[in-house]
Amino acid sequence: MISSVIMVMAYLLDRWLGEVKRFHPLVGFGWLSTAIEHTFNFQHVTPKTTSLLLPRLLGVLSWLILCLPLPIIYYYFHQNQLLFWCLDALVLYFAIGLKSLKLHALQIFNPLNKNDLATARYFCGYLVSRNTADLSEQEISRATVESVLENGHDAAVASFFWFIIGGIPLVILHRLANTLDAMWGYKNQRFIHFGWCAARMDDLLGWPSAKITALLYACQTNFSCSKMISALNNGYRQGQHYKSLNGGWVMATGASVLNFTLGGTATYHGKTVTSTPLGCGNSVVKNDIFRSINLVNKAVIILMFTYFCYQLLHYFYSVNL
Repeated sequence: MISSVIMVMAYLLDRWLGEVKRFHPLVGFGWLSTAIEHTFNFQHVTPKTTSLLLPRLLGVLSWLILCLPLPIIYYYFHQNQLLFWCLDALVLYFAIGLKSLKLHALQIFNPLNKNDLATARYFCGYLVSRNTADLSEQEISRATVESVLENGHDAAVASFFWFIIGGIPLVILHRLANTLDAMWGYKNQRFIHFGWCAARMDDLLGWPSAKITALLYACQTNFSCSKMISALNNGYRQGQHYKSLNGGWVMATGASVLNFTLGGTATYHGKTVTSTPLGCGNSVVKNDIFRSINLVNKAVIILMFTYFCYQLLHYFYSVNL
């Protein structure tokens, strides 16, 4: 039962405090990651080399140095005491970002609601990696919704999922791996080989939690089994053709539940990319930003409630033995 209490504490801390503006642990991790990358990723400076092995090995070594020590240390020193339970709640709070995701999305929605496209494009640039300078209202809405649905997995459900599976050490491992993928997982000259490990490990660690996130999205179909199955089917069929396998599953299922279509053409770092259509239904409008935020929040609540019920049943079963 303690695990459920810790999850609720972390959720309430996030609702109350939001993201820490100063001294967030992931900011420090980002600085350290940049220093490690500058030290080990020297081959992109001399791209004449034909060897793929060395930059990939250096990327693997860098990933191991950055991602493994902290979870191992936490696991080794952790004890079942009140102080450590409070620390668990605090670390889990740092790992999730529900309120931050909502605030970033609202920074885009509010200008859109006032037909202020320039401001909406500006804040959209903080949320997505695509070029936002010439986006229309519909394209801004689509980019925002895609980011909310995908980050609903990365910044919320995945952390709760890994806490249920293996406690805070796995939460830390996933969050650090996900952060490294965001920093190094680019297919450009600098990171195509050095960032290979970071991208693959994020895909691996995100695979089970992405499927759980898709299921939690699909559960929100007003108790319609046919709609639930259809949403999951779209997640499977469409997601496997999307540029991000885990993100495709999550976004396709969420879009199907909310009855709109995502994907299409976008410009990334000067290169136009056409993505597989995800979901089914109408084009995204600005009000769908709110709907996607609610979908993510309800997914987290469903997960916590389901786990609490499981723990309650397990407790009564063990008492009656």
